[in-house]
Amino acid sequence: MRAPMRSVPSAGGLISPPAPDTTDRTGQITMPEKSPARPSSPQVTSCTDDDIWLRVTREVADDLAVDALVRDRAGKPPFDELARLREAGLPALLTPPGPAGRGTDWRTACAVIREIAAADGSIGELLGRHYVLAWSARFFGTPERADELELRASAEQWLWGGGIDLPDTEPVTGHGLTLTPAGGGYLLHGCRSFSAGVTVADRLVLGAVRTDTGESLVVWVDPAHPGVAAAPEHDRLGQRLAAAGRISFDGVPVAADQVLGAVPRDEHALAPFATLAPLALRLALVHVGLGVAEGALAEARDITRAGARERPADGRNEGGHAERPGADPYLLLAYGELVTDTHTAAAVVESASQALARGLLAGPELGVDQRAEIAVLVAAAEAVTSRAAMRLTTRVLELTQGADSAAAPLGFDRFWRNARVLTAQASPTTRLRDIGDHYLNGTHPPLTLHG
Repeated sequence: MRAPMRSVPSAGGLISPPAPDTTDRTGQITMPEKSPARPSSPQVTSCTDDDIWLRVTREVADDLAVDALVRDRAGKPPFDELARLREAGLPALLTPPGPAGRGTDWRTACAVIREIAAADGSIGELLGRHYVLAWSARFFGTPERADELELRASAEQWLWGGGIDLPDTEPVTGHGLTLTPAGGGYLLHGCRSFSAGVTVADRLVLGAVRTDTGESLVVWVDPAHPGVAAAPEHDRLGQRLAAAGRISFDGVPVAADQVLGAVPRDEHALAPFATLAPLALRLALVHVGLGVAEGALAEARDITRAGARERPADGRNEGGHAERPGADPYLLLAYGELVTDTHTAAAVVESASQALARGLLAGPELGVDQRAEIAVLVAAAEAVTSRAAMRLTTRVLELTQGADSAAAPLGFDRFWRNARVLTAQASPTTRLRDIGDHYLNGTHPPLTLHG
């Protein structure tokens, strides 16, 4: 299937007005379609302009869209896909600003995540999780340690994987990860399941508990160590190329300079800025879900247009407009409702993205009240996007008559499967309850590192 024409999310006016002869996913004006050829590294490696980053992202997305269905059905580890991202310089895009003023802003990174996800939801999730984990040294470490680690990660275009969740049951049940002091550092033991990056990450950020004190630490490790074993999860319902699975650690050394920071046992002692880490991840996944929905809508539109051009005018076709897609008024109504759903979700997501961007810029000066407002906006974005993505991807199956077979040649089932897996990671009911409690009672969502 030819790659659908894609539009870069504006994220509040980040791109200049495009040529007036093309349309985006929802019928708005956008840039002319580009060929699916991969961009070469020299185009972007020294670029810091947001507009150019977004245009490069468009080219990568078009490239991924060409064979998205084939790759989804093959279900192989996404090594080739990551090579495409590295070729365009995207893994180093969101390096937090340091002494040299590196990196771009959060809203641009979100637009990149969303555009990649529209072409391939799995790769969008990989990239989104990577961007959030790339900030781990800022959330938990010192600025000096963060600068040093980020310079190296950016230069080598590391893909970050893992997660910082520290379940309360770990010390009791023995599950999760532990750190045993040894020789001025630690030995890492245990196993964890992750939703992405298990087989392809260059470095892992992990939360683990010290066996001697019970203190929780955030560390990073190299998964190439022989004590690390990864077991990919095969035959997932959706997000099949996100490299989900389980990783076990058997005496993996962790040097003192690989410890990013400690996490207080008392959640009330957590710094508000550190608790932006799970909010940033949740919002990144919201952008993935929104991108999946927009990608499904764009491809459905292309199929509908192609079908209209293939049908001859018959006089009963409301004036005989054979080239005009959707002469059926009910079809026009369906598309109008779906476009409105995506516009609504995009507006709510943009508000949350702006709030989180301000919170990240505030750094350690972030206050509890500001963090609470960010948490509520992220929760609203999750609830609205979750419902919109599931409704849209289900309706697209009906509109394209592809709901009866997972092996249908159009492959629209992959959008529904990806959306289902993404939305299953968070309960809209829980998010709505937190919003209601904040609105009625002024209660702040808990300061926590749990997603």
